[in-house]
Amino acid sequence: MSNDLDFEGWTCPMPLRDTPQVVMGHGGGGAMSAELVENLFLPAFAAASPGELGDSAVLPRPAGRLAFSTDSYVVKPMFFPGGCIGDLAVNGTVNDLAMSGAVPLYLSTGFIVAEGTEMADLGRIATAMGKAAEAAGVQLVTGDTKVVDHGSGDGVYVNTAGIGVVPDGVHIGPTRARPGDVVLVSGDIGVHGVAVMSVREGLEFGTGVRSDSAPLHGLVADLLASGADVHVLRDPTRGGLSASLCEIASASGVGIEVVERDVPVPAEVKDACGLLGLDPWQVANEGKLVAIVPAEHADVALAALRAHPFGLGAVRIGTVVEDHPRMVVARTGLGGTRVIDLPIGEQLPRIC
Repeated sequence: MSNDLDFEGWTCPMPLRDTPQVVMGHGGGGAMSAELVENLFLPAFAAASPGELGDSAVLPRPAGRLAFSTDSYVVKPMFFPGGCIGDLAVNGTVNDLAMSGAVPLYLSTGFIVAEGTEMADLGRIATAMGKAAEAAGVQLVTGDTKVVDHGSGDGVYVNTAGIGVVPDGVHIGPTRARPGDVVLVSGDIGVHGVAVMSVREGLEFGTGVRSDSAPLHGLVADLLASGADVHVLRDPTRGGLSASLCEIASASGVGIEVVERDVPVPAEVKDACGLLGLDPWQVANEGKLVAIVPAEHADVALAALRAHPFGLGAVRIGTVVEDHPRMVVARTGLGGTRVIDLPIGEQLPRIC
């Protein structure tokens, strides 16, 4: 037997604790893991976390129906104009709950961190999560951190799950769209996706677009409080507006007609998408919603949306129809129509 040992790839079980990068020991469940939680995550989460470190969170049971959602975030780059993967993860899960009419209450946080990630970057992400959760009025009640060896991961990935409560009398779902309903959008589309792409390696272009990532449950609460009978809510994230409308049409078995010129696409988004050969209707959003309401409630719903800071640009863009069930069509400025299909795949990876 050879006495020559191959130390390549070995990981010291107790690396130096003042290392500026994440090392495998931070995910081992021992002293270094505890230090990471106590000295980085808990201070970063601040008032948004109860600070208890059990294996599970024991929570009071709210009255009403529970809404439960989970999502994973792998955005690249992790930091972009207007936000980062941390606040994006909080806002995205809060919005998923809000689209069912739920009041978000609790979030879990799961981190998968690549060995060698700068501790300062992880701290910035965690701090952004804490601030976003506090701003949204939700608690980060439980979490987990795993470290993967260099080459098996890329920076930081985040999984969040959320719990909220749906008030009595609120029934919102993708199957509730009915012919005669109108389609509203709360503002400019394509902003988040273009903000991320504007700083992506190899795709830089001059634009002042900042991500529209924001928690929308307050906007939804105001919409419901207006008395409008909200049939469907969707946040047009991956796949953008096109995917959301196609999914609603399919789920409800109806057709949707959109007036192309009424869809709010800012000039910077049009220019960026033209440069990259992308369809702005398919670019991800993280701070906008699609609402479908009866025609007689459209004015009330629009007024409620426009009265909120996150709905100032709300407009009517289309109508639910009996014709061409499960199909979305856009009426062009030339008087013709074009079919809006589900995107075949992601236009560009890691937008959220």
